[in-house]
Amino acid sequence: MIPPESRFESDPEELLPSDPSLPEGWSVDTVDPASVADVERLTELLRGHETAGRGYPSAGTDDVLLEISDLGTRTRANVVVRDPEGAIQAWGSVHDRAAGRMLFVHVVARGLLHTDAARCARVLFAWADGQAREVGAARGLDVQQIDTGAFADDPRQHAWLGAAGYERVRAWWQMTRPVDADESGLVPDPERWEKNGVVFRAVGRAGDGMPADADLRAVHQVLEGAFTDHFNSREETFAEFVHRLRQDPGHRWDHWWLAEIVDGEGGDAEPAGALVATESESEDGPSGSYVDYLGVLSNARGRGVAKGLLTTVIADAALRGRDRVGLEVDADSPTGADGLYTSMGWTTSYMTQSWHRDVPVADV
Repeated sequence: MIPPESRFESDPEELLPSDPSLPEGWSVDTVDPASVADVERLTELLRGHETAGRGYPSAGTDDVLLEISDLGTRTRANVVVRDPEGAIQAWGSVHDRAAGRMLFVHVVARGLLHTDAARCARVLFAWADGQAREVGAARGLDVQQIDTGAFADDPRQHAWLGAAGYERVRAWWQMTRPVDADESGLVPDPERWEKNGVVFRAVGRAGDGMPADADLRAVHQVLEGAFTDHFNSREETFAEFVHRLRQDPGHRWDHWWLAEIVDGEGGDAEPAGALVATESESEDGPSGSYVDYLGVLSNARGRGVAKGLLTTVIADAALRGRDRVGLEVDADSPTGADGLYTSMGWTTSYMTQSWHRDVPVADV
């Protein structure tokens, strides 16, 4: 279950030395989600970070609120560094994602002097180490992993991560595919269609209009099973999984699909694959769809399950008037899964990296 209270330390000063070695007059502080100025400044910082790393921004207010709002406080914590005028110049956010895996967002203003920016970065890294020890101890672990990311074209971030003891462990292709309106006919109906004994369907709805619990659990079980041997896979409970996905600003219940194998007339439907997508809004054009998860159980591979689910989400995007479908691919995977995506029209827009640090958990 989702913890009723956060596993994190709410007071940053408890995790940092009395003198954090910031420029004179600068201070470490918490974030006020009710402060319009704080939310706007964090959005500005995040967009600047994206622009420096890949050439354009996409983050909005909803992305910031996901990290700092009261809804997220059970599984997230935040810290900021303010200059003498009170303006936020650096922001750190941690997410208790799953047992043994803590995500870390690390953003420092791009206009700062190099020395000031580096001092802010060191404070954020020290704070993240402290939070790793806190959440690791609460989960009864000996070692807590910190998992953070960087754009492939962001040497400043790479230098800081390396100096703080992080190791680059993976690269990811961020891919996109254009969608044409006539592709709405790629499948008979994205709600439900069948091919070669495989049924592709949206998760069912209960009497109150909410998704059927059994279908949601089937999606979770398929994804847990499909990713067991994948890079950095960590077991996530059903409650954690649903809670986390519902927090995403682009979450839509009607973007969840199951693939089921039905062999023989009257046979039982066996879940074999699942796809969970979100809506990604654009500032100056149509929205797109984004594939958050695509998983196929090993005993169902070779039956066109992945291709069928991808075709379904393309057709669904076309029906909704969207102009693209995005997804992320493990560039270091030996499976060659990217071949399917490129054959279906996906191309790489930019690359990101995963960096990890293992923090020993002592008594806190």
